[in-house]
Parts: sequence; structure tokens; C-alpha cells
Amino acid sequence: MTERKRIDFWLSDMDGVLVHEGRPVPGADAFVKRLGESGKPFRVLTNNSIYTQRDLSVRLAAAGLDVPAESIYTSALATAQFLEDQRPGGSAFVIGEAGLTTALHAAGYVLTDLGPDYVVLGETRTYSFTQITRAIRLIEGGARFIATNPDPVGPSTEGSLPACGAVAAMITRATGVHPYFVGKPNPRMMRSALNEIGGHSETTAMIGDRMDTDIVCGMEAGLFTILVLTGVTQRHEVDRFPYRPSLIVDSVADLADLIEPAGD
Repeated sequence: MTERKRIDFWLSDMDGVLVHEGRPVPGADAFVKRLGESGKPFRVLTNNSIYTQRDLSVRLAAAGLDVPAESIYTSALATAQFLEDQRPGGSAFVIGEAGLTTALHAAGYVLTDLGPDYVVLGETRTYSFTQITRAIRLIEGGARFIATNPDPVGPSTEGSLPACGAVAAMITRATGVHPYFVGKPNPRMMRSALNEIGGHSETTAMIGDRMDTDIVCGMEAGLFTILVLTGVTQRHEVDRFPYRPSLIVDSVADLADLIEPAGD
């Protein structure tokens, strides 16, 4: 474990850290409230590209967590920003939901299946074989392949669902073309979130529940990384990885005392 530095900026994963299967993690409400009252800039990060910022804010509010829409940063927003930087005013064939299409429209992108610059794969609960087939043919025709995140499965009350990474693997197998994944563990997503809040890596903490996405991403971005044990990675699994988090705690309930008021 590394010595803790002063934390002036906070980044946090959502699922497994603040909520678990739609329910708040015990103590998350107090943590979020303390963070808001501190005046410290923060962002809640999620690889989920289905929902818009406003959608997610409402869903968190239903779980008793008051997180403003503007404090949420999704892989859909990161993808839209990446494409706007790479090819302003471009076009894309999109497989995804409102979170992704809204972000791309806001970035000035045209959504089309007629000779698009990119095929952009995001999350949806209803992947269409017809759409996947169209994506394969467009990539074969020269469209560049982008995916919001590499997560192979997503949670549901009934069990695991195939997610963006699994569908991307199918398209890759059919075309031989690998996508560029924008979301975690790509450190670009964290750097983009940091830029939004004017943060610096030396004084920013990243809270996550997965060693293979949140923690490695935060580490590669140079952040102070905090693993909580309320999600995917458990304590006995940490030593399996060739890197370690800066701090391990049972849950975000243990972090409230680390949040110092702005200006102190």
C-alpha cells in the first residue's frame, strides 16, 4: 500500500461501489452526501452506455443517492468525445441505446448506415442479429470499429447478460478487425473525466470494485486507487494481480473521513 496523499479530486465507479443490483451499498448515501458537502470536485464513472447522465441521476436518486447529472461520466460520453477529437463532424452506424446516440448527436455526429466513418458498438439489452450483421458488413467495407467498453457480461436480476465486449468479440471473429475500446480500463476515460473537473493525477483518488478495470485504469492514469470489497474483486483475489491498489477498504462507508472540506 502506498502512503496516502492529500485528495482534492474524487472519481468513483458506480456499480459495485455506490449501488449493487440497483440497491445502495450500505453507507454510500453518507459518502455521497459528505462528498457533495465538501465542495471537492468529483465524477461518478460508469462503463454503462445505455443511459444518459440524467437517466442515471434519476436511477441513483431512486436508490437514495443524490448525484447531479453533471457529476456522472459514462463510456458513451467518453466515446463521443473521442470521436469528436478524432474526426469532427463524422458519421457512425451505432448499436446502442439513448445514452450513446444522445452523446454522439451532441458531438455533432450523423448516425447512418450509409458509408459511415465508424461502427460504434455500445450496450443494449436487445442486441439485434440484423444490426450485428449490418455492422460486420460495414466494417468489411472499411468502417472503423469502436466499442464503448470491453465488459463481456452485465448483471441482471435473472443473471448475466452478454455485454459489449462479448458482442465485439463476435464481430471481430467475423471480420478479423479488433475494436478500439474507449471505456475502462482505457485510462483515456479517466483522464477525460479529470479534465472535466480540472483535476491532477497526483491529488485524485479513484474508487472501484474491480482490479481488472477500475484499479488498473486508475493506476495507469497515475491516481491514488482505492479498492472496495462490495463488488466483483474480493480480498483474497488481490494477490493474483501483478499490481496493487493504494488502499483496500470494505466499502465506501469507510472513506467518509478521508473527504476533507475544500480549502482545508
